Amino acid sequence: MVTSRWKAASAQTASPRRRGAVLERAILDAALEQLSTVGWNGLTMEGVAAGAQTGKAAVYRRWPSKEDLVAEALRAGLPRFESAPDLGSVREDLLALCRQAREAMYSRPGFALRSVIHECDTIQAERFHGVIFEGVVEPTIKLLREVITRGIERGEVRGDAANGYVFDVIPAMMMYRSKMCASEWDDRDLEEMIDQLMVPLLRPTGV
Repeated sequence: MVTSRWKAASAQTASPRRRGAVLERAILDAALEQLSTVGWNGLTMEGVAAGAQTGKAAVYRRWPSKEDLVAEALRAGLPRFESAPDLGSVREDLLALCRQAREAMYSRPGFALRSVIHECDTIQAERFHGVIFEGVVEPTIKLLREVITRGIERGEVRGDAANGYVFDVIPAMMMYRSKMCASEWDDRDLEEMIDQLMVPLLRPTGV
């Protein structure tokens, strides 16, 4: 199940005069909104302040640069994968995991993250490497490892399949086709990727 650390924080009711954590959440929320609509290049500290209905000074007082603000907004808002699907077969588990990934990719924080990845130059992108790795890459690999390891234990998956190249396939395919082919990854696309690519890749020799 994909949940958002941001969603829980945003559910609290803001006081009429926002300050402290409530105001910070409003500013981070506005930053995500700008990233998901106008992208990294279009985001401005002034626009974020206007979206949060606060003054520009309140934004700069907490985050001295656009990079600092965006890093914190992504860290707070990115959905996270809490548990690996366990539906009895590696095919069904991978499909369920892909659906979770699709939900995260097309969430508002997911759009925000992609705007950062696609629009930032090399130096700027390095600023977000830790956020992306800790918030997206590491959790995804962890769950893929769990799914594939269970498949090995059931005899569905070849014993040497739990490696970095295999773990990279699904995230790489979903990002590539989303960016280069404008794929929205409907259920049929996900099923074809699993059936035509992942299942043959993982199948034990001689099966």
